[in-house]
Amino acid sequence: MTEKCGLVAVIGAPNAGKSTLVNALVGQKVAITSAKAQTTRARLLGIALDTSGEDRVQIILADTPGIFAPKRRLDRAMVSAAWEGAQEADAILLLVDPIKQRRHELEPLLETLNNRTERKFLVLNKVDATAKEPLLALAQELTGKVAFEEVFFVSALTGDGVPELKTRMAQLMPEGPWHYPEDQVSDASERLLAGEVTREQIYRLLHDELPYDTAVRPEAYTPRKDGSVEIRQQIVVARDSQKAIVLGKRGAMIKAIGEAARKELSEILGQKVHLFLHVKVEENWAEAKDLYEELGLDWVK
Repeated sequence: MTEKCGLVAVIGAPNAGKSTLVNALVGQKVAITSAKAQTTRARLLGIALDTSGEDRVQIILADTPGIFAPKRRLDRAMVSAAWEGAQEADAILLLVDPIKQRRHELEPLLETLNNRTERKFLVLNKVDATAKEPLLALAQELTGKVAFEEVFFVSALTGDGVPELKTRMAQLMPEGPWHYPEDQVSDASERLLAGEVTREQIYRLLHDELPYDTAVRPEAYTPRKDGSVEIRQQIVVARDSQKAIVLGKRGAMIKAIGEAARKELSEILGQKVHLFLHVKVEENWAEAKDLYEELGLDWVK
């Protein structure tokens, strides 16, 4: 059997479902998801395998932050990471939410894509919740603006159309050795993944109360002799009022966040997890250079 390996960049407007699609293609969770826009901050590589045909194919998926008009340093770093993930990819998947569309962010993205030389594919998401006629009309409109090679209709949430998309991407990958071991599903360190899982639970439990301005700073990741792991993290917020929200009445909310994150991490890591959280107010945390390094983002001006 021939080994193949290549890079597929998944881009789109914020909250289009990119992380959910990457998880579906990999076959397990490697990226956090949330109803809150701009959840993905750093470029994360998910690793999908396809050995169903004559070849053994490793598809490296760049789950990129949503591309939008950047205003702050963190925004600029995120958008830079998104386009960096698309450079020299063997294929670029533009994922579009046909319900929200986010035209103010989608249109500039189409213009930029039109000038790129990589092979481009349009993926319309949420087919399980969208009528067929509007989907077809949107596909026709967007293919008139960018020379997409093919259009795929999928539901990243239910998995509809995902196997067909994965098979097609596998066909495009160039011949070459695999870059990662067969059992590796992501390039994220366990330390970074642990922080992302906690951040996901913060968004899940406090979606309507807490603004986007929150981060999780890893402090320690220490294996114990009994086979368990001790993880210490700092939840960073911008104001005292936000700290009170994260803590909750008598510490009930941070306890709930910790329990949910600990349970999920134990399942992902396959070992018992001791998770310790505390909250710090840092008004300008988005300007903290060490946090960019933790997230794998470039420090941009």
